[in-house]
Amino acid sequence: MAKRIYFGLAPVLLILSACVSNGAASTDAPDASISQKSAALADRFQADLQGQLMAAMQQGGAAGAIAVCHEVAPAIAQSLSDESGAQIRRIALKQRNPSALAQGDMRQKLEELAASPLGPDGKPASVRWTSGAGKSARVHYLRAIPMKEQPCAACHGTNVAPDVQARIQELYPDDRATGFRSGELRGAIAISWPARGRP
Repeated sequence: MAKRIYFGLAPVLLILSACVSNGAASTDAPDASISQKSAALADRFQADLQGQLMAAMQQGGAAGAIAVCHEVAPAIAQSLSDESGAQIRRIALKQRNPSALAQGDMRQKLEELAASPLGPDGKPASVRWTSGAGKSARVHYLRAIPMKEQPCAACHGTNVAPDVQARIQELYPDDRATGFRSGELRGAIAISWPARGRP
């Protein structure tokens, strides 16, 4: 009788074991949805900010747009962070805002993007990795911000107008974010998710 019960349970135990193994594998496997959701958030951030910057430049020129970027960019990042549950911000190797200076593994990954800011498809390159362990683990996504002639050069290029430079110095006394040429890495949109409860 005991043998019959044992053999009857064996297939069930094998199935349960397989389910547990598959579950562990799916947890560790790359989750495409994180990259997709991060890319969508980066798209929204760029579209919202660029739309408001272009409107500001049409009204008050590049000098007026600097103040908008100073106030609007952090507000957009905070709004998207609150909505998504991710932490969204801009980082750079040569920063304008001191809080945007890339450090630690963020800096290392950003330096990698600086070598190739554009992917094979001509679009901004991105990189994804996980840091930490356990409850403190986080999944990070960086989207490169390559330098564009328009509208970026007016405030970040090699020939910034004196009135624009003066406004930059007024709002950002420790500015390092000028002198970029077209195609160079100007910075990145950084999106970080808790590894647990990720999308």
